[in-house]
Amino acid sequence: MKGVVAKAWKTQRKARDFVAARSLFTILSVLRRLPPRKGLEVADRMSRLIGPRTPRHRLALENLRLAYPEKSEGWIAETALANWGQMGRIAAEYVYLDAIFDFDPARPAGSGTIEVEGAEIFEEIRQRQQPVIFFTGHLGCFELLPICAATFGLEVTALFRQPNNRYVAREVQSARRTRGGHLVPSKAGAAWALAARLGEGGNVGMLVDQKFAKGELTTFFGRPCRTNPLLPKLARQFDAAIHPVRCVRLPEGRYRLELKPRLELARKVDGAIDVQASCQQLNDTVEAWVREHPEQWMWFHRRWQV
Repeated sequence: MKGVVAKAWKTQRKARDFVAARSLFTILSVLRRLPPRKGLEVADRMSRLIGPRTPRHRLALENLRLAYPEKSEGWIAETALANWGQMGRIAAEYVYLDAIFDFDPARPAGSGTIEVEGAEIFEEIRQRQQPVIFFTGHLGCFELLPICAATFGLEVTALFRQPNNRYVAREVQSARRTRGGHLVPSKAGAAWALAARLGEGGNVGMLVDQKFAKGELTTFFGRPCRTNPLLPKLARQFDAAIHPVRCVRLPEGRYRLELKPRLELARKVDGAIDVQASCQQLNDTVEAWVREHPEQWMWFHRRWQV
């Protein structure tokens, strides 16, 4: 009997995922017919209408209250709504990634859709020829890093977490096949793939603000959470340079990609990288970014589960 129930539940979930995925693909196919800026604006408005009607909205509100206990309910609600607009843009940006990336190092700063802060660091990394780990969080259009790095002759292999919906995951991975690097799904064997790339002297990119059940015990916004120790472990093994990078959404549909100077990870008395303290450094960096632009972080996942 249990087997029959399990099979029925699996079939029902598969059907539900298929319907949800087809709905998303239909929306994206319509957006493809629009110019990038218009399409992103439409996705923003649609997401603000749909998002607050989903169970995830309650989680976003709950997380914002945990992170900002001093803020009013009005501010919490306004930030959550703005966050849905950002999430709609993220979904639509998979359609437009190559189209919106118009950065040209020779063009005057502040012109075009994309501006880059820290372009000279990209040049320095290229000359250094040392393996590099770029890290970021779910802020702004975090997919721009590999494309921008390619402008400077750098290839970045990026670790990413696949969506739970198998149909969406397949489409997202296909959409992410833009110029600039390779993708490694976050699952068994991912660490080996990244290690192989660093062992070849290559560069990898990682999102470091996701829940990791067996990670190091750290804090985020003053609350306990678990953080993936892969980055400091790889840095320790391959003597890789660590560079924070983030994307900030600007008014009028523009973006600023910010590459920061090398981050020196915490070390123990014997000089070895302190994995737990380094994980806290990563959290502190992302938290500072989120505090600057709270509406641009992905609030509807359970970061604080321990």
